[in-house]
Amino acid sequence: MSQIGHNLVAGDELKLLFERIERMEEEKKGIAEDIRDIYTEAKSRGYDPKIMRQIVRLRAMDTDKRKEQQSLIDVYASAIGLDLV
Repeated sequence: MSQIGHNLVAGDELKLLFERIERMEEEKKGIAEDIRDIYTEAKSRGYDPKIMRQIVRLRAMDTDKRKEQQSLIDVYASAIGLDLV
């Protein structure tokens, strides 16, 4: 295959890859909007979205990593005299 022919095939393949990425980015945008809507709904029901976001992050963490992070928070807070309880 000539260099030009190879470039056309690669170009078509790249175009398809970019189109797939673009579709996924649009889906991601839609999902992000749906998530925002859920936080807005939660806020309208009296829940604190900031705290909810923190809990979502904590739930996504590995248990050991979460415990390690909490231990470090406790150590640092204690070191500066911050009472967390």
